[in-house]
Amino acid sequence: MCGIAGWIDWQQDIRAYQSSLDAMVQPLTCRGPDGSGTWVTEHAAMGHRRLVVIDPEGGMQPMSRREGRRVYTIVYNGELYNYRELRQELISMGYSFASQSDTEVLLTAYIAWGHESLSRLNGIFAFAIWDAAEQTLFLARDRLGVKPLFYAPLHQGILFGSEIKAILAHPQMPHRVSREGLAEVFALGPARTPGHGVFDGLYELRPGEYLEYKRGRISIHRYWQLVSHEHPDDVFTTRQTIRDLLEDTVKRQLIADVPVVTLLSGGLDSSAVTALAVKAFKDEKRGPLKTFSIDFVDMEKHFKPTAFQTNLDAPWVNRVSEYLGTIHSRIVLDTPDLVDNLVASLHARDLPGMADVDTSLLVFARAIKQQATVGLSGEAADEIFGGYPWFHHPDAIEAHTFPWARRLQDRVSILSNEFVHYIRPFEYTQQRYQEALDEVPRLAGESRSAARIREISYLTLTRFLPTLLDRKDRMTMAVGLEVRVPFCDHRLVEYVWNIPWAMKTQGEHRKVILRQAMEGILPDDVLWRQKSPYPSTPNPSYFARMREQLTDILADPASALHQIVDVTRVKELMNQGPMAEQIPWFGQLMGNAQLFAFLIQAHYWFADYHIELG
Repeated sequence: MCGIAGWIDWQQDIRAYQSSLDAMVQPLTCRGPDGSGTWVTEHAAMGHRRLVVIDPEGGMQPMSRREGRRVYTIVYNGELYNYRELRQELISMGYSFASQSDTEVLLTAYIAWGHESLSRLNGIFAFAIWDAAEQTLFLARDRLGVKPLFYAPLHQGILFGSEIKAILAHPQMPHRVSREGLAEVFALGPARTPGHGVFDGLYELRPGEYLEYKRGRISIHRYWQLVSHEHPDDVFTTRQTIRDLLEDTVKRQLIADVPVVTLLSGGLDSSAVTALAVKAFKDEKRGPLKTFSIDFVDMEKHFKPTAFQTNLDAPWVNRVSEYLGTIHSRIVLDTPDLVDNLVASLHARDLPGMADVDTSLLVFARAIKQQATVGLSGEAADEIFGGYPWFHHPDAIEAHTFPWARRLQDRVSILSNEFVHYIRPFEYTQQRYQEALDEVPRLAGESRSAARIREISYLTLTRFLPTLLDRKDRMTMAVGLEVRVPFCDHRLVEYVWNIPWAMKTQGEHRKVILRQAMEGILPDDVLWRQKSPYPSTPNPSYFARMREQLTDILADPASALHQIVDVTRVKELMNQGPMAEQIPWFGQLMGNAQLFAFLIQAHYWFADYHIELG
């Protein structure tokens, strides 16, 4: 994994402005601590920070290749899991290679097949290729959006980068946020509308899209999307196909020239990935697999079961690790870990995010990085198999909004009347919800209930999942840890998308088809464990520290929060205590401590990013 940035400018000779490119690349150092490179010509410049995963000696970027009179240059962030097969196919076509890197394979594939090369790729990627002969920039992003890519059109040029901070570092990019951007943060957040970059003039290349830029003209094309059709297989074939696809994708994603581990919570998804990784390690005689889990000091003392989180992860983690024979490390965090890294997690995301849920992942990843460079994680299983509560509760299914955001009124209640009038959160959320529904690939003849489940599945895959993938990428890459997500393999997503709901779930049992597909490689009690969300600390000391910090911020009349929140209402919440909500906001239990942490991040976002209000 790596970080990329670049700048095309037709108005000036940018060779005289190397410092501007360097300024864009420098904030990406955390993504690529193992090396850097820049490439600058009269009107095109690219920069790269490298995290070595495959072929340490080869694969340096920016990488150029000449074919006849044409020269192509690439910067690339990601991993191709089928690069060996592609390499052999290209060799059979007459191409030769100077390295073993997937970067060279990707560049050569583009030279051979152009944009049609994207349909041949199995992996996670965001890359840019400059065609010197055609004076054309090509940007592309993987199908599910595991790897990030942003861009900003200029008057006669364009900027691009792996993260928002890289583009904001360019002197031509304003740090202005207008009404829409504020609504993204304070109404939809931590989700974002696909393609929206929050800052004025900043955009995200959507998953499954590519962009071509030539002499001031931008064209964006979709090369992948979900297609609805009748599921062709019976239940037995479906189980086996899921098992085969998962086994293949986990095996592919274990490819690396550096240590690989898995992140283990003791739930179905991470346990399935871990079990298949253990199997692959044994088959390849790679020795025991290392696994890592997260926990908090005094978790047992302060934990209170709820309908959404009925038990602790730790006993289940131990059960799975012992059953599979992994070498396990339990990373235990304390309140100071969360407090001291709250602003760091903001800087990693470039936006106020998921509070301590972000921060704990950042600290967790830092601990893993001491022993490994690559990890596999279980994200996306709940999205594609329908594991979240809102797939099963009638009030969520029938809600005329994003089913994870039914508590918008509670969020709005802490905002000032003036700010609510300005961003119009209810109208904005409804607008974005309707836009999402308009995209759903319908299936003719479906019942009303089946069509609604398809809608919720689409909303979850395209609006909820990207936020979790953003979080996983930013928090882990902030410490130079690459995390891969086998459940995001596009072959699996395409197949599961059309499995009938009655086959995916049975009564109170969710993700039944996945559980059945994993029979025989996990113990039955783990297979049928109820879903438990990513943990957050219930320790009252965290609430106390967040309340203390927010009190100090609100005492500062210069804080931007005074333009946003109803200070009286926030102070009332401070006097109520932790009071975890019983309905989760964005899939996590969001108590007052987490709300305060979000507001603290918002304060530092305005201050540290020098935001101008549009």
